[in-house]
Amino acid sequence: MDTNSYKTYSPKASDIEKKWVLVDAEGHALGRVASKVATLLRGKHKPTFAPHMDTGDNVVIINAEKVVLTGNKMKQKEYFSYSGHPGSERFTSAEEMLEHHPEDVVKKAVKGMLPKNKLSSKLMTNLRIYAGPVHEQEAQQPEKIEL
Repeated sequence: MDTNSYKTYSPKASDIEKKWVLVDAEGHALGRVASKVATLLRGKHKPTFAPHMDTGDNVVIINAEKVVLTGNKMKQKEYFSYSGHPGSERFTSAEEMLEHHPEDVVKKAVKGMLPKNKLSSKLMTNLRIYAGPVHEQEAQQPEKIEL
């Protein structure tokens, strides 16, 4: 039996092809958008996927302000921040966050669906989020994907 035919494939940096992808979040549920984008960022949709490497695509999300939260999440869901000083905890509702910083709502949802290691911060550099329909990545000619 020839053992050479059983080698595990591991992509080299030169084998990785990164595309630019455009996702329109308008009218879609936050979690559904975030899980699809996390998959695209990691590259799990590609046959060259490797869990320890950045094999995913660059993703541009537009219309982040028009993302939908189901049920009572708009009022009940809270985002937590803490500066490290005693008594400096801040809680912000999803409604306020969407009004003031819609990009952060989507960013936090996507980040929560990525692995909790150093690769996560590397993958987040491949993500661009815009509140409205206009984005700055026209030169990259991103391919629009339907969710």
